[in-house]
Amino acid sequence: MTNSPLTPEFFRDISETANALADAARGTTLPLFRSSGLDIANKLSSGFDPVTEADRAAEQAMRATLAERRPQDAIQGEEFGFTPGTSGYRWVLDPIDGTRAYMAGTPTWGTLIALCSADGPVHGIIDQPFTGERWEGGTAIARHCSPHGNRDLSTRAPRPLSDAILFSTFPEIGTLDERAAFERVSGKVRLTRFGTDCYAYGLLALGQIDLVIEAGLNDYDICAPIAVIEAAGGCVTDWQGGPAHAGGQVVAAANRQILAEALALLA
Repeated sequence: MTNSPLTPEFFRDISETANALADAARGTTLPLFRSSGLDIANKLSSGFDPVTEADRAAEQAMRATLAERRPQDAIQGEEFGFTPGTSGYRWVLDPIDGTRAYMAGTPTWGTLIALCSADGPVHGIIDQPFTGERWEGGTAIARHCSPHGNRDLSTRAPRPLSDAILFSTFPEIGTLDERAAFERVSGKVRLTRFGTDCYAYGLLALGQIDLVIEAGLNDYDICAPIAVIEAAGGCVTDWQGGPAHAGGQVVAAANRQILAEALALLA
């Protein structure tokens, strides 16, 4: 495999491609959001892991866009798995992060798009079609675009953990030990909120909150948020302070100071 040269033209192409993917996904997810008769299936024989016709259609639309724009890149998608490439780069796609929110009509779901090298994410987008918000982070890019205007992304300045705001998707986080660790952090912060899916990572990149702590993630859940948050000045690690782009236990933090405080309690 050969890597593309890291030139301004390369990163411009990557940004344009990532935005084209987000536009393609919007074209399929938004018309079906809050519609009657949405086709919903359960991936599990025991428990509930929903997938909708919108999940599948959005990933197919993104794959078709990549076939036209960057056929040399590999693709890892939640719904249709891995497609090999020759460039040394891999697009990691989650067509609807927060399918439960999507099927319930809550606008905290989003489309996650990341371009990764062997070392991890290099560019990412968090897109929320219903609110019209798009977060993009990468080389020389850290921006939030919405109907209310565009702004640069910047995470919150350091503050004591006792003043922090913590988000997580599920209160029943991971194993019993993982939940106990999470509650050690939750017991120290000013405010804990649940159930916001990928929207929480966008809020962190906007400087609205301080921490997102989760467990049991896949790579397609976290690669795009890593790129966006790191471009905004924040940091994302696993619960031991190591790389998080493979998923599992994840801490996203506004800055290194509050990350260290959270990691000490999670240990």
